[in-house]
Amino acid sequence: MMKLGVNIDHVATIREARKTFEPDPVQAALLCEKAGADGIVCHLRKDRRHINDDDLNELKRSVTTRLNMEMSTDEEIVRIACRVKPRQTTLVPENRQEITTEGGLDVVRNFDRIKEVVERLLAEGIEVSLFIDPEKEQIEKTVLTGAKKLEFHTGRYAEAFNSRGIYRKELENLEKMVKFGKSVGLSVSAGHGLNYLNTKPVASIAGIYELNIGHSIISKAVFKGITAAVKQMKELIA
Repeated sequence: MMKLGVNIDHVATIREARKTFEPDPVQAALLCEKAGADGIVCHLRKDRRHINDDDLNELKRSVTTRLNMEMSTDEEIVRIACRVKPRQTTLVPENRQEITTEGGLDVVRNFDRIKEVVERLLAEGIEVSLFIDPEKEQIEKTVLTGAKKLEFHTGRYAEAFNSRGIYRKELENLEKMVKFGKSVGLSVSAGHGLNYLNTKPVASIAGIYELNIGHSIISKAVFKGITAAVKQMKELIA
């Protein structure tokens, strides 16, 4: 059965709007696990705009499923990851001016640095995934870094679907790239921009191990509660 990783960054975003102590992203993570989430995702950004170091440390102590730390290749963040040792790290591009991650990691252009970081993380016993666009050249370079996992950025598909555009082409490409990724020995997951309306077609693609979803679940939780929101998404992708 396809797994669900829940990104709890936006719980911390709400907290940081008032620079206070609530809502607590760690408590949110535990509720997500109790509701059936297969893993917890958090992004420690260099500017600490939502998740901070204390959050990460407490998540490491508290999460009993799978802690997936999204991170850039910034040296400070790499050192923190090697110290904390989450179960998995996912390398993502990071732009201080962006609202959210705007695209996949360019492994082709930044191969040497990415390979170096992958090797350091693997040496610490940390699983590594690369967050990339569903493109053959990026997949081929991912293999050469030594990473055993990838996560496809589904933003182009989600934008086309949400705007009632022609999304079939993006969906077909995603399916094709999932098959290619699997054929070269990678474990394939997907995420970004997925919600309760556009997730089902992606969840129907054979070969995807896990979907990582955050904003939509936290948004739904505002009205239904986080337990109900996670359970509804789990049922949708089942």
